[in-house]
Amino acid sequence: MSAASRDKQRPSRRGFLLGAAGGLAAGMAANARAATPVPAPAALPEAPADTEPFWGVHQAGIVTPPQSHTYYAAFDLVTAKRAEIVALLQRWTEAAARLTAGETAASLDLDPGKPDADSGEAMGLKPARLTLTFGFGAGLFIKDGKDRYGLAAHRPAALADLPRFNGDQLQAARGGGDLAIQACADDPQIAFHAVRQLARLAYGAADIRWAQAGFTPEPGAKRTPRNLMGFKDGTGNPVADDAKAMAKLIWVGDEGPDWMRGGSYVVMRRIRIALEHWDRMKLGFQEQTVGRHKYSGAPIGLKQEFDTLDLDTADKDGNPLIAENAHVRLAAAVSNDGAQILRRGYSYNDGVNFTAERWPPWRQGMEYDAGLLFVCYQRDPRTGFIKIFDRMAKFDMMNQFVTHTAGALFACPGGAAEGEFIGQRLFTSI
Repeated sequence: MSAASRDKQRPSRRGFLLGAAGGLAAGMAANARAATPVPAPAALPEAPADTEPFWGVHQAGIVTPPQSHTYYAAFDLVTAKRAEIVALLQRWTEAAARLTAGETAASLDLDPGKPDADSGEAMGLKPARLTLTFGFGAGLFIKDGKDRYGLAAHRPAALADLPRFNGDQLQAARGGGDLAIQACADDPQIAFHAVRQLARLAYGAADIRWAQAGFTPEPGAKRTPRNLMGFKDGTGNPVADDAKAMAKLIWVGDEGPDWMRGGSYVVMRRIRIALEHWDRMKLGFQEQTVGRHKYSGAPIGLKQEFDTLDLDTADKDGNPLIAENAHVRLAAAVSNDGAQILRRGYSYNDGVNFTAERWPPWRQGMEYDAGLLFVCYQRDPRTGFIKIFDRMAKFDMMNQFVTHTAGALFACPGGAAEGEFIGQRLFTSI
């Protein structure tokens, strides 16, 4: 088949964004581009192999093997009409299916008087295992005491307001939101591009409230990645490809409303780590704080990362080998009546902050604005994250090095079949 024939048969990002771009054009005529020569269409590559399926019983990006980059964004709804939310979710679902399949515009060949259907920065790039996961915040159901869209009665009990935990220094502008998109990909530009296109499709219905980029090493590797503290992060995770474990711990079952079955609840916490303080600590103290050896990842006193956690062994003086307030002890399932969550965390680095009174900044006044974008999925946050973190917030030795600066909770509905849109059962049940 010739390249020209393939171009005719393959749908492009131009097609799925054209409707939205065309609708915007009338209101943006004053800012239209001057006419320029249109480049000849380039041949599209064959269907890429590095893609993750979008359609299915569950949304992708939850138990999908983690990609190396994420771009997480939350939106505030600005429309007063429920029908416009439905239309937005339909556009987002169609666009997400195409984006994750690696479709891109062959050329920016629209009328020069209209906005481009695609911003273009992903042309020629592979899909990089892109996944897009959508979540609904409490504000979709009720906000400022108002049932804006007639959905309040359908808010799941599990979508409860997160309590204020000990030590929280949450910044409202960095957390919350009515809708959320988690983009994950092995290329940071692909992840950002996807959210950017979905944000363009939301014009007039929703505005971005906050966004956070993150990264993790060795995507798809069998070994546990390390966080910015230098320790392996996620050793105690349940096994994502264990269907029975996921059904028990992660996927909402008959206890939830129909529209949430097959879905999950995600908690996001932006955690700043005082790396400049941590880096001055001796290795032994770091290991006692975490409860694991830094290099092997093994529990204190053991050799291998996945050796069974032993919380009963004492040292020669009768003290617990793993301290009572060590991070790993407080987070362990055996310390929380079996409660477990599926962590999908990413490190973040937003540069440095300087304090003018400590000039020059490169000596004493520099602080990294870096840490962990903690993301976890569970069947019910009340018996998952909230139960686990309540004690950790009070007693964890690690609290002297970390500050929770933002938080959010979203209900991620089940996946969609072709022809459906994400969250359809919520809106058709009204």
